[in-house]
Amino acid sequence: MARRPVAVVIGTRPEAIKLAPVARELAASWWAEPAVVVTGQHGAVVEDVLAAFGLRAAVRLEGAGGVGLADLSAGLLDRLSLVFDDLDPAVVVVQGDTASTLAGALAGFFRRTPVAHVEAGLRSHDLAAPFPEEANRRLVAQVTGLHLAPTTAAAVHLLNESVPASRVLITGNTVVDALRFMVDRAGPEPTGDRRLDQVAGRLVVVTAHRRESWGEPIRRIGGAVARLARRHPDVTFALAAHMNQAVRDALEVGTAGLANVVRSGPVPYAAFIGLLARADLVLTDSGGIQEEAASLGIPTLVMRETTERVEAVEAGVARLVGTDGDRIVAEAEAALAAATGAPAEPAASPYGDGRAAERVVRACGWLLGLDERPADYVARLPAAQRH
Repeated sequence: MARRPVAVVIGTRPEAIKLAPVARELAASWWAEPAVVVTGQHGAVVEDVLAAFGLRAAVRLEGAGGVGLADLSAGLLDRLSLVFDDLDPAVVVVQGDTASTLAGALAGFFRRTPVAHVEAGLRSHDLAAPFPEEANRRLVAQVTGLHLAPTTAAAVHLLNESVPASRVLITGNTVVDALRFMVDRAGPEPTGDRRLDQVAGRLVVVTAHRRESWGEPIRRIGGAVARLARRHPDVTFALAAHMNQAVRDALEVGTAGLANVVRSGPVPYAAFIGLLARADLVLTDSGGIQEEAASLGIPTLVMRETTERVEAVEAGVARLVGTDGDRIVAEAEAALAAATGAPAEPAASPYGDGRAAERVVRACGWLLGLDERPADYVARLPAAQRH
């Protein structure tokens, strides 16, 4: 039997991280021929992530849309529709909640190709936060044929929205697969910044980029980091900032001239995982980093008003602190004072067991009548949650 083409749509760095294990698993299967379609939404950093997993794009889109959400989404939908006409995929695989996710799902749906949504079912129940990702996830759910939920809570959200149970499978989150792949690599990867590679003392990793926090909230976060750096000169603060220069500028307000603040810009994925693993504390508004830090057992302050990734908070690894500068400073100082320097075992992750990609691929095979439906993933509770 000829291998069936599967389109794997990747627009952003988080999508590349979470779909790389799926593409690798598809390539190792007996029935699938993965075609990685890179939309260009995050540029060269996506190619860097794919290379770290030994993958290359089969299709690269150029000039897919403007900088506005409407222009970007419309351009991606038009270009992906043409790509799918050429590829004629048996399944379209999308991940998460980006413009590329929504466009890929719609393009597949319009040509009556089954859509498999990896990391389906996350909900904040607030269309304004995260924006526009919460709306994207809900819209993708309407055209998805196979909902691959990372956690039980995500599956429950889908069932509450009247998605048929037969079309929902709990897989665990592929971010854990990606994380374990990187951790198992031989030796740490250089970050590209000598100051970060040579940090000997305590380390705090900081990232902030959420669209709903653009402007004053991110400036408050930057101001809080500056205050913490002045109060704790023995701690190195790594600002692994976003590609968007305006976001970087707002985050870095007030930190110029502080010797213990390293404003590195984006760090390659493999190197970032090494940096994260060495951290004593993480300050972030990133969903993926919340999951990665929890899987490494690193205390995390989530600088958002709401989070659709509640598992790390419930497990006691993360705290939701918002963007108020005073609260960020107070919570960070308390976390630094409590830090033991001994992170929890990665196996305590509430997000998966490292076999999510295997379940995703088997489920796609089941959707096409080529494999048995895999069993749902059942999370192993961290020790703190056991009774």
